[in-house]
Amino acid sequence: MSMNKEFRKQLPGTALDFFDTQAAVDAIEPGAWDKLPYTSKVLAEQLVRRCEPSALTDSLKQLVYRKRDLDFPWYPARVVCHDILGQTALVDLAGLRNAIADQGGDPSLVNPVVPTQLIVDHSLAVECGGFDPDAFQKNRDIEERRNEDRFHFINWTKTAFKNVDVIPAGNGIMHQINLEKMSPVVQVREGVAFPDTCVGTDSHTPHVDALGVISIGVGGLEAETVMLGRASMMRLPDIVGVELTGKRQPGITATDIVLELTAFLRKERVVGAYIEFFGEGANSLSIGDRATISNMTPEYGATAAMFYIDEQTIDYLKLTGREDEQVKLVEQYAKHTGLWASKMVGAEYERVLSFDLSKVVRSMAGPSNPHARVATSDLAAKGIAGNLDAARAQEAEGLMPDGAVIIAAITSCTNTSNPRNVVAAALLARKANELGLVRKPWVKSSFAPGSKVAELYLKDSGLLPELEKLGFGIVAFACTTCNGMSGALDPVIQQEIIERDLYATAVLSGNRNFDGRIHPYAKQAFLASPPLVVAYAIAGTIRFDIEQDVLGVVDGKEIRLKDLWPSDEEIDAIVKQFVKPSQFREIYIPMFDLGAIEEAKSPLYDWRPQSTYIRRPPYWDTEGQGALAARPRTLKNMRPLAVLGDNITTDHLSPSNAIMMNSAAGEYLHKMGLPEEDFNSYATHRGDHLTAQRATFANPTLLNEMVRDENGNVKKGSLARIEPEGKVTRMWEAIETYMDRGQPLIIIAGADYGQGSSRDWAAKGVRLAGVEAIVAEGFERIHRTNLIGMGTLPLEFKAGDTRHTYNIDGTEVFEVVGDRSPRATLTVVMTRKNGERVEFPVTCRLDTAEEVSIYEAGGVLQRFAQDFLEGKAA
Repeated sequence: MSMNKEFRKQLPGTALDFFDTQAAVDAIEPGAWDKLPYTSKVLAEQLVRRCEPSALTDSLKQLVYRKRDLDFPWYPARVVCHDILGQTALVDLAGLRNAIADQGGDPSLVNPVVPTQLIVDHSLAVECGGFDPDAFQKNRDIEERRNEDRFHFINWTKTAFKNVDVIPAGNGIMHQINLEKMSPVVQVREGVAFPDTCVGTDSHTPHVDALGVISIGVGGLEAETVMLGRASMMRLPDIVGVELTGKRQPGITATDIVLELTAFLRKERVVGAYIEFFGEGANSLSIGDRATISNMTPEYGATAAMFYIDEQTIDYLKLTGREDEQVKLVEQYAKHTGLWASKMVGAEYERVLSFDLSKVVRSMAGPSNPHARVATSDLAAKGIAGNLDAARAQEAEGLMPDGAVIIAAITSCTNTSNPRNVVAAALLARKANELGLVRKPWVKSSFAPGSKVAELYLKDSGLLPELEKLGFGIVAFACTTCNGMSGALDPVIQQEIIERDLYATAVLSGNRNFDGRIHPYAKQAFLASPPLVVAYAIAGTIRFDIEQDVLGVVDGKEIRLKDLWPSDEEIDAIVKQFVKPSQFREIYIPMFDLGAIEEAKSPLYDWRPQSTYIRRPPYWDTEGQGALAARPRTLKNMRPLAVLGDNITTDHLSPSNAIMMNSAAGEYLHKMGLPEEDFNSYATHRGDHLTAQRATFANPTLLNEMVRDENGNVKKGSLARIEPEGKVTRMWEAIETYMDRGQPLIIIAGADYGQGSSRDWAAKGVRLAGVEAIVAEGFERIHRTNLIGMGTLPLEFKAGDTRHTYNIDGTEVFEVVGDRSPRATLTVVMTRKNGERVEFPVTCRLDTAEEVSIYEAGGVLQRFAQDFLEGKAA
């Protein structure tokens, strides 16, 4: 901890020490500290506290002079995981223990070095909707039955590994728990106070950036790197200041603000940047509002979305039941070290954007992307709403209408961590109940808060029964519909959708609405605030003009949305009266009272050979399907597995939703004896590579340009073309064929490759298939690091070049030549079917020396294993 002792001083008003980073920075450039952005100040502090003295000055100069030519180490204080990526990371570490033991090493020494918190929150599917009074318990029982193998392994990890805490299923969503309890904002270790920082195995980890905590989403592989004590090497990020001006209009929710911000920031190209919000508009936002904005960081493409520490932060810490001593420490530390909002007035940014909160209107996002914002007043003009008469005529005939909303879900920590949003939905429900309005019978409605506290304040205020009456009873405290865990539909409804090829939709208060994600039979999905979700459950179809059309007629009066919408004063009065610190203490004190944990009998896991959930990873095998060591990378003779367009998401690469019987994974699970009703989701099976491999490119909306119909149009589906035969097959059959041949593969793609969830299996799947390199116009940050963590080489077309520039059709064979140093220019040698040879330059997206080291070793785990056996590991 005490690396640069000359800067260690006592923090005034406390018995603790801190590192005087201002002195270290101003020694390099007088007055520089006050000009630094918030992010730079926090990064500088950890350099002074952790960096080797010989490297400190050069590392600090990167921050002071806004230079990006050298790497510097980042040591996050902790790692947070949900059970899907957290479990797969720990499966990898358990497999690593086996590999170390096989080489004569001591497996018990392989442990996370950094405190790691795993919250089981991604494994519950909403099989029972919120109109069933027993939905919560029924869903939990199904979750426990389906996930017995997974939970057995997770329970073993908390006894077998040091520095791992587990919060079991049924307690909430990791990000909301992180915001409401886990983050102290200021850490204290070994008598030293310092800013809390963390990485999390989910792209929405920036949720707690709202508290002034640098908290970013990483893939499971990068999280493993941090867990094992290796520094996360970085260069100074692009830090963009966003001044929030004005004040939101009455009736506008934080959801409306973030949807408009997401569209705005996407257009401003902030991909990979750290955003810092400031200004009078930012000052007026509650932490709940700020968290809604920070949560959707990946949707506008940024890495982090920071707010300064201020009175709102302190009030929130008090509200959520933090200890008085800790609250005082946060305020004292922030004010003394220059992290307090009023101390940030001199901050200088290389780029500043301005966003006026007063111009935000009620909005939704859809039908396929979170940044595709549309004002609710423009739904008809955009062709989303309209033709309601035809829809109502279908309804009168006993049929579901065109655009039927088959799923309406108040879900995701994006909105349920904001009491105002939840209370607004409940008040709208109360008014609807008073007027006798009801949910349409084909709507599967649900309410899944990210925290048990929401249940307490809704009960205390008498509002929970109002939601329940409309079908929005609590179905879980977990990440559900937003993660594709929306559960099965009523078989009768499902059959009608299939037989009529009905355009069915979902409306949810989450952060993701990519095609195919929410439910296999919801052709498109829309993001909306919780009260709008309730309104759409009443409307029953997306063709309904939610601002103008009539929801019902009561005593001759036409009822529209404006008649149901609660006032800001109503919402704020409920929040002020019924959201209390005692509720947070009631929930979180017993949740985190983990007690004494008995040590596991063996440091090695007893793998269950028939499990389709947990299986020893293949990354160190020398033989067998998908083995990496048996197929060393040559970057020669590579054939394209797929040629893809722009905006390929991790949902395309490795979907997370329900497994269908006719899928490759479904056929495998059936063969393994699993009943179809318990196939569960792709996400839950990621601890078993034999199941997870079959999810690679299994998304039914995939557009592989190698597969076209007789008119030359790209065919939609999980399809590939085996070369050189030119045979079109399902993607998995092509992967199997190429694996049997030992054929090296390559993927060619467009812009923003790998956007979406921080899903390590989006990289694992293609690497196990034999993909050695990916050439794209650009990469999403997390996915690029995951590719490197699996030993796959990310290559970027030079500006202006695309797959079309070279007329790539998938019949070619590729080779990559050149020195793989950070951001070097390499040459791709492409040989066409007719023998023509074409060369073109690409940028090697190994951005740091550490990434080169990891890639050359074959991946994160191989790098650690080599270092461990050579005595170099932490």
